[in-house]
Amino acid sequence: MTTKEGPVAAGRLMRIHEVAAEVRLTPRSVRYYEELGLLKPAARSDGDYRLYDETDVERLRFIKALRDDAGFSLAEIAQLLEDEAARERGHAAYHATTDPVERMRILHDRLARFDHQIEMLRTKIERLQAMVDETEGRRTGTAARINELESSGAESAR
Repeated sequence: MTTKEGPVAAGRLMRIHEVAAEVRLTPRSVRYYEELGLLKPAARSDGDYRLYDETDVERLRFIKALRDDAGFSLAEIAQLLEDEAARERGHAAYHATTDPVERMRILHDRLARFDHQIEMLRTKIERLQAMVDETEGRRTGTAARINELESSGAESAR
């Protein structure tokens, strides 16, 4: 059995149907996320079946929440995940060097990635706020019509 990092570490490995059921996705969705590069199985069995660990399950939950709860596109999710991965690589690189110039470059890259994520999140908030404002406007119009009908009904009842 092969894994992302070599030999299989201790821990439960699940097949695609088990993971999909646990996260409430279809196996096809899990395969699609793998095709897009959003997910890489922890291991492959001797029969070449995809095997997933708890880290993969958590990543799928995160992807699903971003997609379903926050309304992010898969392209936006890919960018957020890449920013996270780059920050993790940068963290390791920072601790692997004592060169102050290289450490400064790594920290500036980290800031740029945080700024990028903040901008993506603010854009999403602005779009959602516009939707809320539009819905509130339609609600106000409907409430005004109700008031007009109630007022005219009260007058015609006299």
